[in-house]
Amino acid sequence: MLNLERLRTLDALARHGSVTGAADGLHVTTSAVSQQMAKLEREVGQQLLAKIGRGVRLTDAGRLLADHAARILSQVELAQSDIEAQRGEVVGEVRICAFPTAARGLFPAALTSLRADHPDLTVHTQELEPERGVRAVLRGDIDLAVVLDWSNKRLPVPGGLTKVELVDDAPDIAMPAGHPLADRDEVELEDFADDPWVSWPEGEFCYEWLMFTLRSRGIEPRIAHLAGEHHTQLALIAAGFGVCVAPRLGRGPVPDGVRLVPVRRTMRRHVHAVWRTDADRRPSVRAAVKALRVAGEGVMAAGG
Repeated sequence: MLNLERLRTLDALARHGSVTGAADGLHVTTSAVSQQMAKLEREVGQQLLAKIGRGVRLTDAGRLLADHAARILSQVELAQSDIEAQRGEVVGEVRICAFPTAARGLFPAALTSLRADHPDLTVHTQELEPERGVRAVLRGDIDLAVVLDWSNKRLPVPGGLTKVELVDDAPDIAMPAGHPLADRDEVELEDFADDPWVSWPEGEFCYEWLMFTLRSRGIEPRIAHLAGEHHTQLALIAAGFGVCVAPRLGRGPVPDGVRLVPVRRTMRRHVHAVWRTDADRRPSVRAAVKALRVAGEGVMAAGG
């Protein structure tokens, strides 16, 4: 009889590609992963892992069993969803990730609501950028990811995932209070063709969006500073080191010396929840999506 937890370990190894990655995904130690794999090899009577330098790879038998493990675990998740749906109770645990401003803007209210309405539900959260969040849901490491895209640049969502919109965010342009356009009621992106920009780090989805958007308006962006945290970006703006796009969700207090001006041709940042379609019927997932949506409505009604 194959042990489900050992199959889960094999599946994590296949998805993450390393013992360390599997251990991180399963929230166990690397020695626990190695022990589970050794037991699984004894159970099936075949070598499932082969050493390559300091790492490992799956043998042919390992890949074959990993394919079966993925299908078995998917069926187990579907069975759990059906049982939860039949019982109709919001219990157990749900794992949620979100990009930083959504975590800051949505998690406090959503988690408070879930704790009050569903005291038997345990919620675990973490911050992940959108593309990493989607991959974590696909791998089964996360039940629900809060991700974003823009009206002119969509985030690809693979098959097998369900996506619903939580909230729309209309960012402003942040500039020093002494900027020549700081007294305007509205601005266009083209107005900042000669300004240095403070941007998200290279490789992040929002950095790619900013480059794409500015270039589509005929602007070759002059990126002066890179910062992942919006508070850091705004601090640089307050000190006079450029301009930046400032989303409203999760923005928090704006430093003295920063002026926020809406964009005339509104840029829309769409915030979505994404989960595995085979978990569609889980009451815990549906409750979490509802709590996040209500939190988003409340935050945006209060001005972000």
